[in-house]
Amino acid sequence: MDNFIVSARKYRPNTFDTVVGQQAITSTLKNAIKNNTLAQAFLFCGPRGVGKTTCARIMAKTINCLNPTPEMEACDKCESCVSFNQSASFNIHELDAASNNSVEDIRNLVDQVRIPPQVGKYKIYIIDEVHMLSQAAFNAFLKTLEEPPAYAKFILATTEKHKIIPTILSRCQIFDFKRITVEDISKHLAFVSEKEHVTAHPEALAIIAQKADGALRDALSIFDQMVSFSGAEITYKDVIENLNVLDYEYYFRITDQILGVKTADVLLTLNEIIDNGFDPQHFILGMGNHLRSLLVSKNPETVRLMEVSQSIRDRYAIQSRLCPADFLLKALDLNNQCDLNYRNSNNKRLHLEIALLQMCALTHSPAESKAAPAPLAAAKPSVAPASNATSRPLETQQKSTPNPAPPRQNTTYVQPQETVQPPQATNVVREVTGGRPKSARTISINNPTEPENEKADEPEPEIKGDFDQQKLLEAWKTFSTAYHSVSPSFATAIGKYEPRLEADFVIRFQIDNSLIAHDKLNMSALFDHLKNHLKNNQLKLVPEVVEKPKETEAYTDKEKFEKMASLRPMLKTLKEQLNLETEF
Repeated sequence: MDNFIVSARKYRPNTFDTVVGQQAITSTLKNAIKNNTLAQAFLFCGPRGVGKTTCARIMAKTINCLNPTPEMEACDKCESCVSFNQSASFNIHELDAASNNSVEDIRNLVDQVRIPPQVGKYKIYIIDEVHMLSQAAFNAFLKTLEEPPAYAKFILATTEKHKIIPTILSRCQIFDFKRITVEDISKHLAFVSEKEHVTAHPEALAIIAQKADGALRDALSIFDQMVSFSGAEITYKDVIENLNVLDYEYYFRITDQILGVKTADVLLTLNEIIDNGFDPQHFILGMGNHLRSLLVSKNPETVRLMEVSQSIRDRYAIQSRLCPADFLLKALDLNNQCDLNYRNSNNKRLHLEIALLQMCALTHSPAESKAAPAPLAAAKPSVAPASNATSRPLETQQKSTPNPAPPRQNTTYVQPQETVQPPQATNVVREVTGGRPKSARTISINNPTEPENEKADEPEPEIKGDFDQQKLLEAWKTFSTAYHSVSPSFATAIGKYEPRLEADFVIRFQIDNSLIAHDKLNMSALFDHLKNHLKNNQLKLVPEVVEKPKETEAYTDKEKFEKMASLRPMLKTLKEQLNLETEF
């Protein structure tokens, strides 16, 4: 019985042309060999399983080939190529930096570099997982890497370029290997299955390629696993069962149910998915990819962004015609929020179900729209005859036959420009005037927060009744007394000081708190009261905030005693009568 060789080793590329998915890098390396412009050190970096070490071996074999082809490929016939294929080459050395990461290992490497090649032109050192070298090993390697002998070439390979010190990076030509596309992996798997006489369905190979996540070595390992599971024929059903992959059919079905607002079917499908052993968060990620694929399928230019087989693309194209773009965007946002908050949710299943039900609410079911009742019209208040008005409660009468609203009186509030005039400085905070202003914003007395730009009222005729200071004080006192039950703070604030009548019906008064001056509702009530009692609507109320002088803080013991004695004169008397001595 022959020893089994895994497909990743059996079908490992031997030439640049057989490398999968890295055409840009292989073309650059072939041109460098052809033009004899090889650097002394190369750094191959990228994800796992994309061909870094493979390209390093092919390059080492090609530059030492004695008879390279015109396409800059190794001949596989010369002494150097034969010894390399038999793993007996003395000029190509592979070093695993994960297990040889000390300074002593690098010193041994430097000693070997001094010996020139026996067969071939170059001596090549391939150091895999170079990021595992210690800091001291990196430093010991620097000088040799920068100025090696003309026959020495170094090829470093790593999956974590960020862990390599900058001084090493600056001495290398860096090649970034990309992830291999699903299409390229599928083609290579089809080639391998043909060589192995295995019948593999394209949809099954596409699922294997997606599961590999851009790594060809992983895809070949999964392929071997599927051959062991299903034998000479690999079907789509076998792949999703063996790899525990959520079928596309689930996502297409649940999307159709969301579009049809079949909430019960959506919940039952989700329950079936969970019962089959799938992680709900895995379903969230798959649902997001499904919605994204539907979105990109709506534009022929973005279809290539989907890494699926052609048959699946056709299904996406059909379903995307049923999904409005705004629905897909909102559903993607809901799915993203569900994914972000899933880990922190205490009831994770309920959290996912709510997200799916919210997606259902984004669509509108035609069946439900026909059964939905028409919205009720707003009922108009009925006006009863006047003869029945006296027999109903007062509240009912007010609702059915409201009193006509009196004409609105508008007051103008002008923002103050504060000035400080010690020791009794006053700040003009607000000016309230009658009539209609021409340039200021007008506020309604009935609703001070309602701007008047909605409906223009007719200006009130001017009333300029004469009054003196005595009448002003009487009206002022009457208001502060009667208004105390409505707003005690406002009534107390305006009753503390007497108002002063000035020219042009300007009434200036003092208050202690600037908040009172900004009280639009109470100021309007004061204006209405004075207007009615004084028979004058051209009044101008000018409140002034009294600035209280700041008291000096007492810091020393003597200052504290003097302040206490000023408040309690008995302290000083007690000190004098008892002949007490102070320490200050």
